[in-house]
Amino acid sequence: MKRRNFFKTGLLGASATLMASPFDLVGQSKIQGANFKLNYAPHFGMFKNSAPNGEMNELDFMHEAGFRAIEDNEMRNRSVDFQNQFAARMQKHNMTMGVFVAHSIFWTEPNLASGKKDWRDQFLKEIRSSVEVAKRVNAKWMTVVPGHVDLRKDMGYQTANVVESLKQAADILEPHGIVMVLEPLNFRDHPGLFLTKSSQAYEICKAVDSPSCKILFDIYHQQIQEGNLIPNIDLSWDEIAYFQVGDNPGRKEPTTGEINYKNVFGHIHSKGFTGVVGMEHGNSIGGVEGEKAVIAAYKASDSF
Repeated sequence: MKRRNFFKTGLLGASATLMASPFDLVGQSKIQGANFKLNYAPHFGMFKNSAPNGEMNELDFMHEAGFRAIEDNEMRNRSVDFQNQFAARMQKHNMTMGVFVAHSIFWTEPNLASGKKDWRDQFLKEIRSSVEVAKRVNAKWMTVVPGHVDLRKDMGYQTANVVESLKQAADILEPHGIVMVLEPLNFRDHPGLFLTKSSQAYEICKAVDSPSCKILFDIYHQQIQEGNLIPNIDLSWDEIAYFQVGDNPGRKEPTTGEINYKNVFGHIHSKGFTGVVGMEHGNSIGGVEGEKAVIAAYKASDSF
């Protein structure tokens, strides 16, 4: 009997217990797999208590829990051996790789906004390197954050500088069918960054005018930065390629804050979104029970 069948149907009796997946016994009760309407993507560490002893074990657990995608911001910095092992396990489970961060992010000083050739060259070099990572792990999307504002330049000039860098990056990515997704970040957690609003990201994507430059709409960040989530999603829709999730306040799983994720997810689904929804948040409760709570929160929010 296959392990996924144990996961879905449950086991009764001592003989069945001996045959069960090790994940079935964590916390003395089994987490039932889910059939989600949207393609939610956890990250490593989110289920480390339910699936100890390494990332591949955790990846197996995610699949058994019903998740069909994963994102990993740190994939670019992992060893080639790890990337190859990861790709093989993902292929085995027929899972989708979500985003990883494509380049070094300048949190406190301007790089792309400045227009400096050395910094643009460094950014493009890292984009080229990330193409190889993306090929290795079968990734379609990579996150790009343009960095800090340049306080010595008007926003118009900064925008032109960013657009030019992204056009050159798009020229690198287009032949490979890879998409950089621009992530606006909120003023509270990341003060002083150039890219903050969905409308700004939309404007930049229209200026770059490439299928390899789209928006990563992080619902957590945009709730803090601008609110008005569903109307802004609609206005930005034709440039959105990827979503990320976290409730506010706290940046934990849906149902722990003020965002009505059931309505937001239902709206995204109704518009025909078939991409990845990254679970870029922490767990509100520690240990195995907290990990069960994360799965329960997505089941509840996905029941539209």
